[in-house]
Amino acid sequence: MSLVFYSWWNPDYLGLLVLSILGNYGFGLALAQQKSRAILVVGIAANLALLGFFKYTNFFLDNLSGALGTDLQVSPIILPLAISFFTFQQIAYLVDAYQGHARERGFLRYCLFVSFFPQLIAGPIVHHKEMLPQFARTSLYRLKSIHLAVGLTIFSIGLFKKTIIADGLALYANPVFDAALNGGSISLVEGWGAALAYTFQLYFDFSGYSDMAVGLARMFGIRLPVNFFSPYKAVSIIDFWRRWHMTLSRFLRDYLYIPIGGNHRRIASIMVTMLLGGLWHGAGWTFVAWGGLHGAYLIINHAWRKLVPGETTTPRRWAARVLTFLAVVVGWVLFRAESWEGSMAILSGMAGLNGFALNVAAPDINWKNVYGILAGLMIVVWTMPNTYQIMSRYRPTLKDERLPLDPAWKPLDYKWRPSALSAYITAGVAIAALSMLTRVSEFLYYQF
Repeated sequence: MSLVFYSWWNPDYLGLLVLSILGNYGFGLALAQQKSRAILVVGIAANLALLGFFKYTNFFLDNLSGALGTDLQVSPIILPLAISFFTFQQIAYLVDAYQGHARERGFLRYCLFVSFFPQLIAGPIVHHKEMLPQFARTSLYRLKSIHLAVGLTIFSIGLFKKTIIADGLALYANPVFDAALNGGSISLVEGWGAALAYTFQLYFDFSGYSDMAVGLARMFGIRLPVNFFSPYKAVSIIDFWRRWHMTLSRFLRDYLYIPIGGNHRRIASIMVTMLLGGLWHGAGWTFVAWGGLHGAYLIINHAWRKLVPGETTTPRRWAARVLTFLAVVVGWVLFRAESWEGSMAILSGMAGLNGFALNVAAPDINWKNVYGILAGLMIVVWTMPNTYQIMSRYRPTLKDERLPLDPAWKPLDYKWRPSALSAYITAGVAIAALSMLTRVSEFLYYQF
């Protein structure tokens, strides 16, 4: 059924997923029998070649054409859904098989590990040691009402975040970024308004997707790893990357940062890892620049920790939280803009270089109301408990010892339990979210 789910979008690409599964399963069996570096290199190269062809061919040819002054073109290549995620997932499996940490001879379980539909499309990037033992449990195949209750609640919260909050914020971010792309002048009010609107749009879009994935899996009694844990509460960029796209950060640390030198060559390892992490997100120089900016942030953060060690006071933690948030907002401009010129137009507007007028690029937006909405969302993300804290009595996800100890504001620290009231609230949230599904609305991370 996971394969049916994947093929619903485009049946032609189902063969690509099946080919990837068959090839990597074969490489895994070979590595389990013989710890051959040559087999590992060929397996990783095959995965990267597949990813590179679909994701980076046009990017490479466009840059080569610009350098040579020619017009190199191929037919448009449509990026297959989830190729970045199932490729990384299987590369990790091959590396662990080579090191003797993975050995899965059950073909169907391996297929399910790669294609499990709740997390197939946009993560989390799951690890074999997390999922394969769960798939092997016979108790998994018995329906349990508590799993449905917990799963439906989490799924409904995620759907609400996506359709009500994230899609609503797109109405304020998109017009300004589109105007910047077309060469328009962006004022201070519009620049910050659009940047903050996109900052929260991406937050609630990815948080909503992560909740929906966790909720769907939990309906079947499967626990996924945490992938998103209140990242805007972070008090440093290091802390931010422990909370944002946590399974990608784990993959980059274990399979890229440490192998190329890790802490022994920290500055070079961080920068290479973040540049490649930026390129993984998208085939464009703005993504590379975003990765490089976060690499510089991390290097500065590590240097600061050496200069100013020890515990920080509450005022200093809040100052650090605000500074981290502003640094992240600047980075998101590069991440969202579709061209270098567009990103510079937004950033120059945010710097006040184009004046302070309310409506220049987007005359139809009431920015006073927008800033009121953004202020409310800022209070929510800084004070409210997240979904996993609310549902913590029923262990909605796999335990992660590295999760930051970050309790919500005590008066709002609500713990969910099954009851008639909970059911009514969940139903209300779900109905509100479903009422907005009157148009196609893709998750932002689908494009990666």
